[in-house]
Amino acid sequence: RSPGFLIGGVPANFGITARYGDSPFFVVEADEYDTAFFDKRAKFVHYRPRTLVLNNIEFDHADIYTDLEAILWQFHQLIRTVPGNGRILLNAGDRNLRRLLEMGCWTETENFGLDDCADWRASFSDAAGLAFCASNGADRAETGWQLSGDYNLENAIAAIAAAHSAGVPLDRAVDAMSRFSGVKRRLERTDEVAGIFVYDDFAHHPTAIRRTIEGMKARYPGERLFIALELRSNTMKLGVHNDTLAAALSGADHVAIYRPDDAGIALDASVAELGDRLSVYGKYGDMLSGLRGRLLPGDHLVFMSNGGFGAVRERLTAALKAAL
Repeated sequence: RSPGFLIGGVPANFGITARYGDSPFFVVEADEYDTAFFDKRAKFVHYRPRTLVLNNIEFDHADIYTDLEAILWQFHQLIRTVPGNGRILLNAGDRNLRRLLEMGCWTETENFGLDDCADWRASFSDAAGLAFCASNGADRAETGWQLSGDYNLENAIAAIAAAHSAGVPLDRAVDAMSRFSGVKRRLERTDEVAGIFVYDDFAHHPTAIRRTIEGMKARYPGERLFIALELRSNTMKLGVHNDTLAAALSGADHVAIYRPDDAGIALDASVAELGDRLSVYGKYGDMLSGLRGRLLPGDHLVFMSNGGFGAVRERLTAALKAAL
């Protein structure tokens, strides 16, 4: 089957963000951001899914919502659009999703996750995370794996569960997942120069930052991990996540932060606990020079931003190549 899709990224296997497909199934990725300036409802209320996958709910988009309760209310409107004979799949480890169900749900639900108690479970088959197994209590399948990190594994088991609800057998879904190469700008390795590995990642929320770092450290134990973070989203600039940012970044060996002039003024104090592992820059050129002077063969450098990051990644890669 070749379902259509519309997602906020470019799957490496397909090279496009959307296609019509030639099956009765269509996959849409959406979040709670507002529909338009004249329609402040979350855009996902317009999609009316038959199968709904909910991965996690956290406070974000502070330029649109006042607090987490406002976001939960929007998700509650979403689950009300799923028909009674549909299916809602939820991440078993997210406490805010449990709060959401308590607000009322009229559709059959199943949960997924990495714990044994989940209806749909996944786990790594080796310490390096190069293979995984999936099961739903009755059936089990195992395969090789190209991606890294628990969050990618949660995404995989969610997709497998959703495919199963559409009639795809577990073994076929797991086999297909083994060939999935990921999405561009989702921990995408963009280059290797002089033994230095460079990645591009869309992470811009503390939870995503923390889980990306955890995944990299599990995949490459004992190797140095550098994080270059651009505070670009409105929520980051407003300083909403200042209190949790340092903890999210603590697993990295060195952190370089680009802080624009309009970022929250409390940033320096909130990340000060990182000590000499932290560098804060106000100019892209200074960040490029600082990173170049620290990197050694065998290091991994992940650029995190929901924007272009001043082309620092591309400029640094070019500089490293020119120095060969």
